[in-house]
Amino acid sequence: MRGPEPSTHLEVISGALTDPGLRRPVNEDSYLASFPVYLVADGMGGHEAGDRASAAVIDAFRPLVGRSDVAPEEVSQAVYAAHAAVAAIAAGTTRGAGSTVTGIVAVVQDGHPRWLVVNIGDSRVYRLLSERLEQLTIDHSIAQEMVDAGRLTREQVSGYGARNVITRAVGGERSPADYWLLPAVTGERLLICSDGLSGEITDEAIRAGLLVGGSPIHTAGSLVAQALAHGGRDNVTAIVVDVVGGGIHPSLEDTTGGLMTSGLATGTIEVSTVPSARRRAHD
Repeated sequence: MRGPEPSTHLEVISGALTDPGLRRPVNEDSYLASFPVYLVADGMGGHEAGDRASAAVIDAFRPLVGRSDVAPEEVSQAVYAAHAAVAAIAAGTTRGAGSTVTGIVAVVQDGHPRWLVVNIGDSRVYRLLSERLEQLTIDHSIAQEMVDAGRLTREQVSGYGARNVITRAVGGERSPADYWLLPAVTGERLLICSDGLSGEITDEAIRAGLLVGGSPIHTAGSLVAQALAHGGRDNVTAIVVDVVGGGIHPSLEDTTGGLMTSGLATGTIEVSTVPSARRRAHD
């Protein structure tokens, strides 16, 4: 997927690629990369369950495609619909089913375009701006809990035996989404990827890959190829999004939103007082 994408606010170019990897017979990843929605869903449950679950997650967001007036609450409502759809699939299987969902949606708040970052699970959103790489999401995983507790370093995660065990999943109980509302910045490059990418190559390799300067589709393909070259133990999906116009100037980027919480039952979003969405930066 490539080319300028229509919006009355943002000028965006994107590219996306998914690959089953070298060890999995089925690709349980699904993605949506069409303005204003850029999402990756990593399914769980095996053939005829995980792939269906991730596809159902993506389908819940399709009604937002092509719009330039999406409100944050509509994203929360789509998450709620995804939970219900995946729970229905799981109820009809013997092994159960689930999915992650991670990505960005261009929304309008107070008349200004912003990115609403959404996350359930351990897929990730990164942002590259002025050669600085930031991970915008926080993994919902046992490994991340170990890192937060100081029992594991970030560098040790790739070799941790339970690194793929997640603590929240779409379709699961007590699995609310995390949200961050951020300004869209002209010149920024965003990466949405499944853990099949972030689990195979380092953040520095991701930064280098995003810095190369190729088109979004070329960059997505290059990153997926790197993950396969490093073992390809899982399905691999990457979406690269470039904001080429319509965002705020990079010098104003310190104007950030905070962590947001969602009322899944009501489809509402409330903004908390967390001062910044940026938890990790890699220079």
